Formats: sequence, structure tokens, C-alpha cells
Amino acid sequence: MRMRRMLGLALAAATLVGASAVGAVSAQAAASPTITGEECTAAGGQVTSFPYRGSSCTLPDGTTQPIT
Repeated sequence: MRMRRMLGLALAAATLVGASAVGAVSAQAAASPTITGEECTAAGGQVTSFPYRGSSCTLPDGTTQPIT
């Protein structure tokens, strides 16, 4: 009986960790949309390229977004 309870608690904890990881990924995707280089320059931003990391757009309000 005690073993079943411990297994249930472990399963519940793993489920919560998985759910919070999915929530964090969804929140990151919603908070950081990607734009194209043309959209960046049209919005008054500056495109910056980084070796091994790709490009990003720095908008006039100071936010930085990855470029697709």
C-alpha cells in the first residue's frame, strides 16, 4: 500500500513538471514571435547577424526578436 502511494506521488510530480515545461515553452513562443528581416526594417528596426547564432532584430523600443 505504501509503495503504491509513493508511486502515485512520483507520477503526479512528473506530470506537474511536464505540464510546467510545456507551459514555459508556450509562454516563450507567445512572448517572442519571430519576424522577417523585411518586417524588421519596415518597423524601423536594425538587423544584426551573429556567427553560429543567426540574426536578430532590434526594434526602436529596445526589444530584440529572432529573425526567421
